Amino acid sequence: MRVLVALLNLAWAVLLVAPSASAQPYAPPAGKVLTGVTNREGAAAFDRQVGHRSAVFQSFVAYGYTGAEWAFSRAAATGARPMIHVTTREADGHEVITPRGIARGRGDAYLLWLNARAARVGGPVYVRLFAEMNGYWNPYCAFDAAGRARGAAHSTRAFRAAWRRAALILRGGDVQAIDARLARWQLPRVRTSATALPAPRIALLWVPQLTGSPNLPANAPRAYWPGRAYLDWVGTDFYGKFPNFSGLERFAADRRWRALPFVFGEWALWGRDDPRFVHRLFGWVRSHRQVRMLVYNEGGDSGSPFRLRRYPRALAALRAELRAAAFR
Repeated sequence: MRVLVALLNLAWAVLLVAPSASAQPYAPPAGKVLTGVTNREGAAAFDRQVGHRSAVFQSFVAYGYTGAEWAFSRAAATGARPMIHVTTREADGHEVITPRGIARGRGDAYLLWLNARAARVGGPVYVRLFAEMNGYWNPYCAFDAAGRARGAAHSTRAFRAAWRRAALILRGGDVQAIDARLARWQLPRVRTSATALPAPRIALLWVPQLTGSPNLPANAPRAYWPGRAYLDWVGTDFYGKFPNFSGLERFAADRRWRALPFVFGEWALWGRDDPRFVHRLFGWVRSHRQVRMLVYNEGGDSGSPFRLRRYPRALAALRAELRAAAFR
């Protein structure tokens, strides 16, 4: 009887600690790095420009928008894996939902849609959830530009709870098991009548700024860390205008996440034609084997300051770097 009780207790502990569905990063084979692009047109023109086929195509989508079929179709058109950057900010700056609203289940319908849509892809789908969360320009940041807290609905605690709820629903699985995990965090049950959710091949990317903006201890990346069980990749965004390699080194070495595959969710030239920046960044990638993905951000339109046509020498450097066998 004592053995049976012990086994039941162990099973319950596993239910509370283990993810509701299997978590996988869907990273490339060892020694390989996925490359990709973000823009509104699709990957084809960018691929011709850099002389390399994108493995990942990223789209920015506002939370709650279930009409974003283009985010998947544009990736499929070039044979790339889709990456969805989910933000709570509309194009006009309007906030769709607060982190606390997500944590309390008021945005479950969108998470359930994205879970089901990702399952239809069949292959891996990368979800870059609430990226640059420690940047004041994002409404899910806990602080404004002046360093003032935005209140309980936007606190880092609310953010972590929102992330955990989103991770559980997006990964799918047995709803009773998901509800048990949510109860552990004192969060409401999933708003669904289903007994099980699809279990898509989905990977969650946690991508803060290297330092908070505003740069406060309470707005550091670690304040938004939801826990290892709730994400699959760690990374940051990195631009030629702000080449903070010392900060990048410190961030990548953090014991909380240094064993995870690393992603540059956005990287780009900005402001000047700087081939040395390209070579230095790719040199950093080669010397840090945890880096498994880089996605160039061309920006939302042809007038973006990140478009490579503005930087012919840097473009030549990028074409040369992408010839290496490591890049897929």
